Amino acid sequence: MASESGGLTEYIQHHLTHLTPEASPGGFWAVHLDSVAVSLVLGVVFCLLFWLKARKATAGVPGRGQAFVEIVLEFVDGQVKDVFHGDRRILGPLALTVFMWVFLMNAMDLLPVDLLPWITHKFGLGHFRAVPTADINMTFAMSLTVFVLIIFYSFKAKGAGGYMHELFTAPFGAHPLLWIPNFALNVVELLSKPVSLAMRLFGNMYAGELVFMLIAGLFSAGSVALYGLGLIGYTVWGVFHILIIGIQAFIFMVLTIVYISMAHDHH
Repeated sequence: MASESGGLTEYIQHHLTHLTPEASPGGFWAVHLDSVAVSLVLGVVFCLLFWLKARKATAGVPGRGQAFVEIVLEFVDGQVKDVFHGDRRILGPLALTVFMWVFLMNAMDLLPVDLLPWITHKFGLGHFRAVPTADINMTFAMSLTVFVLIIFYSFKAKGAGGYMHELFTAPFGAHPLLWIPNFALNVVELLSKPVSLAMRLFGNMYAGELVFMLIAGLFSAGSVALYGLGLIGYTVWGVFHILIIGIQAFIFMVLTIVYISMAHDHH
């Protein structure tokens, strides 16, 4: 709690520190074991849950679990249909995975701030952050994966020659004097996609996590009134934050679909 760590500032700094191996480099290249572990566990939970429900699916009246899975599948498939008009056999499962995985990682923000750090502390781990999407390394890893898919589908849909021709001739025209401006503009547009994906998700989830930490600091302020305000604030912000969690997962999924769909378009 805040009083145990020497004040609210140190409390927040402690909770913003990732679990990293001693040999890990610092900065952007640091290996955040907490983000990797939580994201892997949630990915396995998502795959296992949907696999079990699909395996036990019946043609009759569905149970609540099957109904939930069907609603999510229909929702995601509808979004893919609206944006992409080609073969959806790969893009549909990809969109579903992106939406559910990001949603589950975002939802870790709803756990009490001190819960997982308290549990991991019992096992001798000094730091543990529970929200992978509040880690810029993780959001950039996901957005760079989407970036690789954009490049792959651009070459697949247009061929190497067609894609290179598009890079140098769109949008201003095929005149040789316009090749460099065309290429520069297309590179900027291309690089902006993973940056926008990563920063939008990271910024919203980091801000939400920080608000939870600020509110949790009131619990140890030594005042009954502040403790009560902390409980009210935690509840109100938690209810509001559910909307942010869903919206950010939806935006990441839709932008992934849009960017890959744009890779199939010819200019």
